[in-house]
Amino acid sequence: MFRRRVVLGLVACLLAVLIVGQTLSQPVQQGQRGGQRDGQRGGAQGSQRPQMQGRQFDPQQMQRMMEQRMQRQVGASDAEWKTIGPSVMKVSQLSRQVSSSRGGMFVGGRRGPLGGRQVYQSGQVKELENATEQLQILLGNESAKPEDIEKQLTALRAARANVKKQLAAEQQKLQKQVTVRQKAQLVLMGLLD
Repeated sequence: MFRRRVVLGLVACLLAVLIVGQTLSQPVQQGQRGGQRDGQRGGAQGSQRPQMQGRQFDPQQMQRMMEQRMQRQVGASDAEWKTIGPSVMKVSQLSRQVSSSRGGMFVGGRRGPLGGRQVYQSGQVKELENATEQLQILLGNESAKPEDIEKQLTALRAARANVKKQLAAEQQKLQKQVTVRQKAQLVLMGLLD
C-alpha cells in the first residue's frame, strides 16, 4: 500500500511538472490576461515580453533533474550512481509502467512520462503499452463484442505479468548493487520490496 502511494506520488509530481512546463512554454498571446496587462502599461514596459516566453520544456533536463533527486534520496555518490543509477531508473520506469497499466495517468502508450522519451523501454513494456491502448480503444467502442474485450483483457494481463517479471528481475539485480542504507531508502521510495 505504501509503495503504491509513493509510486502514485511520483507520477503525480511528474504530471505536475509536465503541466507547468507546458504552460510556461506557451507564448503569451495578445488578448490573454498577461498580454492585456502589458499592453495597458504602455511605454517601454508594455513592449517587454515575459521572460518565460519562447522557453521550451526540455524532457532531457527533466530526466536529469529526476535522476539527481533520486541520487540524493538514495544517498549515492557520483561514482556509485554511475553503477546503480541505470538500474534505479529501470526499476522506476518499470514500476510506473505496471502502475499506469492499472489505470494510472500515463496510460496510452504513445507518450511516456517524460514527453514521449522513455528512460527505459523493453519489448515487454511496449507490449504492455500496446495492450493497454488496444483495450482502451475497444472499451471506447460501444459495439465492441464481449469476446473481443475478453481477448484483449487477457492480452493485457499477460503483458502486465511479463513486465512484473522483468521488474522483479531488475529489483533483484539492484538489491545486489546497493548498500543496506541505500536498499532501505529504495524500499521507502517504493522501488524495492
